[in-house]
Amino acid sequence: MKVKTILVSQPEPKIENSPYFDLQEKQKVKVDFRPFIHVEGVSSKDVRQQKVDLSKYTAIILTSRNSVDHFFRVADEMRFKVPDSMKYFCQSEAVAYYLQKYVVYRKRKIYVGKRTFEDLMPLIKKYKDESFLLPTTDKVKPIIPELLDNLGVNWKQATFYKTVISDLSDLSNVTYDILVFFSPSGIESLFHNFPDFKQNETRIAVFGNTTVKAVKEKGLRVDISAPTPETPSMTMALQKYIDAVNKGK
Repeated sequence: MKVKTILVSQPEPKIENSPYFDLQEKQKVKVDFRPFIHVEGVSSKDVRQQKVDLSKYTAIILTSRNSVDHFFRVADEMRFKVPDSMKYFCQSEAVAYYLQKYVVYRKRKIYVGKRTFEDLMPLIKKYKDESFLLPTTDKVKPIIPELLDNLGVNWKQATFYKTVISDLSDLSNVTYDILVFFSPSGIESLFHNFPDFKQNETRIAVFGNTTVKAVKEKGLRVDISAPTPETPSMTMALQKYIDAVNKGK
């Protein structure tokens, strides 16, 4: 079956040159965006109840833009002035760049990993005498605490924000040729909103092994997956699939 419509379970990209817009233009398909999950901040009172005193930490581990936003939001709510001496360990260049929204970059001690949390380990080990705070979501990959424990550093994880299932009830009578997922939480949201969901002719595209596993556990079929050596991004995987099935259009 030819592909005419795609639903991406994420917010619409804010950049004009997103590869999704190129895909839409080139393949003449309709691409809609809708976050199946969203993030809600935890109150400073709830953070305090986790026995977090921000003044006790000399280093912050930041894994995403959300962790940056919610760390500074909670600090503001607690009327805590983040000292200039604070060290920031950012999982990626994108997170470090986003940090500039809150701090004067060149005047701060910022250490940047390449991409994965594992990439940060040599940097954290180098400063193992610091007291680390990991402001994070309520759903943390098990590998993260495991890696930090193995380093033997003084660290604490605290929930500063939560991943919440979005209300998708307005989509109950809408069908798409392809649904695109990036996390197991997206699959959880699909079945929370539509417990009787049947895949039928709908193609499912997934990014990452944990998402593939979540799809298969629900008895669904994975039609498109990324990353692969040939298609490292989701848009490339979609492009390849659409090229194949829409031939002769």
